[in-house]
Amino acid sequence: MAFALPAIMKTTAARLSALYLLLFALCAVLLVFYVTSLSVRMLAVQTQETVNEEVMSLGRAYQRGGLPSLVRVLEQRSRQPGANLYLLADANGQILSGNVQSLEPGVLETEGWTMRPFYYRRYGESEAERPQAEAGQAEVQQNGQKNRHDALALVLRLPNQMILLVGRDLGEPQRFRDVVNRSLVLALGMMGLGGIIIWFFVGRSALKRIDAISAASRRIMGGDLSGRLPTTGAGDEFDRLSQNLNAMLARIDTLNEGLKQVSDNIAHDLKTPLTRIRNRAEATLAENQKTPDYRAALEATIAESDQLIKTFSAILMISRLEAGYSSENMARVDLAEAVRDVVELYEPLAEDSGVVLEAQAAQSLTINGNRELIGQALSNIVDNAIKYSADSSSQPRVHVKLERKGSEACLSVTDNGHGIPDAQDRARATERFVRLEKSRSQPGSGLGLSLAGAVMKFHGGRLDLLPENPGLSVVMVFPGKNRS
Repeated sequence: MAFALPAIMKTTAARLSALYLLLFALCAVLLVFYVTSLSVRMLAVQTQETVNEEVMSLGRAYQRGGLPSLVRVLEQRSRQPGANLYLLADANGQILSGNVQSLEPGVLETEGWTMRPFYYRRYGESEAERPQAEAGQAEVQQNGQKNRHDALALVLRLPNQMILLVGRDLGEPQRFRDVVNRSLVLALGMMGLGGIIIWFFVGRSALKRIDAISAASRRIMGGDLSGRLPTTGAGDEFDRLSQNLNAMLARIDTLNEGLKQVSDNIAHDLKTPLTRIRNRAEATLAENQKTPDYRAALEATIAESDQLIKTFSAILMISRLEAGYSSENMARVDLAEAVRDVVELYEPLAEDSGVVLEAQAAQSLTINGNRELIGQALSNIVDNAIKYSADSSSQPRVHVKLERKGSEACLSVTDNGHGIPDAQDRARATERFVRLEKSRSQPGSGLGLSLAGAVMKFHGGRLDLLPENPGLSVVMVFPGKNRS
């Protein structure tokens, strides 16, 4: 505990808790003083009201029967349980009647309310109980209790110069004030102790969770991107923070894995064309070639270089899409118009390849997307369909269709070529640089479907590869939330 406490105090939550506890204690102390002073004032007002009522009652008795009636009422009230202070003295201060045996010197010399509480002694108290304060000495304590009586009183002079004192003992108000003080102090202590205990355990629990997150972060910084921050399932701020960071880590892991695949694929698939370019150039220089031969070698090198540039451009586009392509160029796109443009572009190529290219996009469907990216993805799919259906045993045919299925917009490109019968091959076909055995004889880099898949992921949709009999259907599915 002694070791953990300094660590807890270094956390922001613990410091805020300590500040709140300090403010709470300050407010509680101020409340104690306020309630105490308010109680004293209320008791003082109550005492004055009680004494004033007694004085008025005694005044009526004096008016009715004079001094004998006043003395009789004083004697009667003095003997009642819990009686107030009653004293009747002559002009010299000699006590004649009442329940007070002696007073603090100087009390009867004033007139009106006494300025401060005074001590007195009632009839019937033993001399041993008499406080030394009467002799002018300081108040003493015996057995932990005050050995004196304090009171407030109203001093009046009667028409015959006799002195009437009516007062009230302050023992009960003082006891009430002490009870209030003790209760408030006890409540303050209990609340403070409870606050400290709660603060300690809550801070310790928060510190443990932060330590667990820090430990997981250190493992991740050490290179283990598969690690994740711990969650408790409570759904609090720590869990929400961990979930967001875990989603970010998963995204980073996916991007790093994609970068690794790109590096491996570039090293593997681009090595052959680069080697071919080098060997062609070396062979041309080594042999005694004529000018037309050099020209043919340069044209072949330019063609290979153009293909490499297209490959690198496709790789760059896929990486940008997977990393989060800027959505600044997003706008309303008419898919039917995009279909017509792509079909019109590829009709000459299809005609030269002996392929019938058909389009069915009578219904206009508009989505929120990037016109250039959608056109590029559709072009890649149509180009693949024309290439791989050209050697079909029957009349090669490519059918492009735009339709609405429920809340989704589906743009499909179907051919009657060899297709991809195996489900595992269809799953691999959208990966970068993947070329199946039957497509090795065709020109290309294996990035067409990968780019189309990245475009669909960017638009929140998906790319489905469905088997046909014969052939293959590649479907671009746009979600309903992007369609109007």
